[in-house]
Amino acid sequence: MEAYKKYVAELLGTFMLVFIGAGAICADYYLKMAGGQGIGILGISAAFGFVIVAVVYATSYISGAHINPAVTISFWLTKRMEANTAVLYIIAQLIGAVVAGFFLKALFPDAASTVYLGTCALGEGVGVKRAVFMEAVITFLFVFTIYATAVDRRASKALAGIAIGLAYLFGVLVSTTISGGALNPARVFGPAVASGHFDYHFVWWFGPIIGGILAGLLYEKVLSEKAGEKKPPGRR
Repeated sequence: MEAYKKYVAELLGTFMLVFIGAGAICADYYLKMAGGQGIGILGISAAFGFVIVAVVYATSYISGAHINPAVTISFWLTKRMEANTAVLYIIAQLIGAVVAGFFLKALFPDAASTVYLGTCALGEGVGVKRAVFMEAVITFLFVFTIYATAVDRRASKALAGIAIGLAYLFGVLVSTTISGGALNPARVFGPAVASGHFDYHFVWWFGPIIGGILAGLLYEKVLSEKAGEKKPPGRR
């Protein structure tokens, strides 16, 4: 069982992210249907950002708190984890996201065919290339923050979770009206499976993965410590 703790942590961490973050979108819809003002973009962004903070502090010492295929792929390409571990991380993340999606469907049934349980959608008049570019940019900044605060041993780790959560919060806030603000393929995949809404789904895989890879390679080649001082696979 000891060997599987990190995969369980990734599953639960991704479940938390999707259930709380996408759940805030569902709650916003229900509040508006009841005649209220809703949570709004700022409230939804805050929900995503703060749950990231919580997950980082709760699971980073177990699995590194990737909870995001884009982060895991970046770590694999920069040789911070082995390929088989990366594959199992991504499987655990996707399972956690799908379970969260179906939990949301049971709790917010009317949100399945309206806001698609919080899955992302392109903004009005926004093309695919623009959305992919936005997702790549904001994910680049998010993953760069992870490397700079949680990976690099020269950085202070005490506030890493807050920095990572804020990077996610502002990323969602800036990109919501263009790409829906995913920064994470799993965060879209879970609600999409539960709602059956896969329109332009590839956008939220290509954009975040491209951004994550570029951030990892830049940090590894330009800003990181010398090779040989890296942490063990799967850990930050």
